[in-house]
Amino acid sequence: MGAEVLDRLFATVQARKGADPETSYTAKLYSRGTAKIAQKVGEEAVEAILEAVRGDKAALAAESADLLYHLLVLWADLGLDPADVWSKLAQREGTSGIDEKKSRKV
Repeated sequence: MGAEVLDRLFATVQARKGADPETSYTAKLYSRGTAKIAQKVGEEAVEAILEAVRGDKAALAAESADLLYHLLVLWADLGLDPADVWSKLAQREGTSGIDEKKSRKV
């Protein structure tokens, strides 16, 4: 099992775009709009941070899974393909984080 699970999850998330919000949590998120989806990403990020500070690896793994799921929903909602994100990561590979941050426009 590896990162390809994210591609499968993204395909599932996209397939739920037209689903019934009464039977699909993903469809319910879409029906509430981008701002609500983004809010959920933020909430899940905070929950992951709290578990990291507590040092609970199992809880951090669970919250990280929730965060990734909600992030994929946000990407799908905005029409962002995960391949675009993977490409950005690949471009940064081998570059110092300090150098990469300096190269960004202010």
